[in-house]
This record gives sequence, structure tokens and C-alpha cells, in this order.
Amino acid sequence: MDRLTLEKAKEINATMVHEDHLLLHAANVSAAMEAMAKYFSEDPEHWAAVGWLHDYDYEKYPEEHLAHTEEPLRKWGIPEDDIRAILSHGYSICTDVKPETLMEKSLFTADELTGIVQAAARMRPAGITDMEIKSFMKKWKDKKFAAKCNRELILQGCEMLGMDIRDVSEIVIEGMKAHANELQLAGVPQKTENDSV
Repeated sequence: MDRLTLEKAKEINATMVHEDHLLLHAANVSAAMEAMAKYFSEDPEHWAAVGWLHDYDYEKYPEEHLAHTEEPLRKWGIPEDDIRAILSHGYSICTDVKPETLMEKSLFTADELTGIVQAAARMRPAGITDMEIKSFMKKWKDKKFAAKCNRELILQGCEMLGMDIRDVSEIVIEGMKAHANELQLAGVPQKTENDSV
């Protein structure tokens, strides 16, 4: 396989991941990675594919995450660079593969960040469609909001990228906006005065 496509990533991921919330997370990270690739003038579909596949073994092996990824993906013919990128998102948590490329650093950062963006969008009537960076940053600064998402790791990733959290968040939000319906973040249709009751 010369290059992992999004179609192939979805096919491979579907052999291991079946829980709705994990599939939704894969879609969130994929959308974020697509946006990061565009920002860095890289291949959006390729980055999106790696994002989709990043938690390949998590559903089956949550306590041994990424320990059951390398060999299976190799058998699928996934390029070594893509396998390394996937392993690197667990750096300092469950792997010692340090993110080095822009793709690896972006995946490391976006993985947790999308969780906070999704949580913030779900609280809004129009979902993510009208979310602006100013309102998101208020949620970011509230440590009790989406507390399970590791802000320290996100900031570590931003530092690796040499970027500010605000700028990375803006890219990720715009990337997720482009897939609002798929990510179930388009909000609830608001009634207008003309709508029949």
C-alpha cells in the first residue's frame, strides 16, 4: 500500500471498532486531522485516514491500548510512517514513540482536543455550526469542563507544533464544522416565527 486512503482506514477500523462513541471519536479526530493537513499544506485525505484509524485496538484492548496495533496494521499493509504516527499519539501514556513529524504532533494534539470541542459544541443550540474561538476558549479555561480531556497533553502537543492553543483550536473547530452533520454537531433546528406550531 503506497498511501492509506480514508476508505481503507474506515474498512480496517470497522473490523475492530463497533461502539458508536468510538466511531464518533474516530470521525472527530479524522476531521481535525484533515484541517491540520490543510493548514500545513499536506495531504488532507491521508491525514484524515490516519486520524480515523488511530484508536484501532482501543475497543478490544482498552487497558493495553496501542500494544495490539503495530503488527495487525503491518499485516494490513499500512505504511510504516502511518503506523508510527498512530503509535505516537500515545506518547508518554502508553508508548514511548515521541511525535516528530507534523502529522504525529497534530494527531497527538487533536486526539484530546476534539473531545473538548465536541463537548462544547453539544451545549450549543446550533451545535458547532456557529461556534467561535472566543466562546470555546472560555470552556477551555474552565478546568471542570470536559475534565477527562487532558489539557496538559494538548498544551504539550501545541508546544511541539510551535503553535498557540487558540490557533490550533480554531483550525480544529473549522475542520469539525465542515463535517458537522456526520459528527452529530449540527445542533437542533431552531423554530422560526413562520414555523407552524
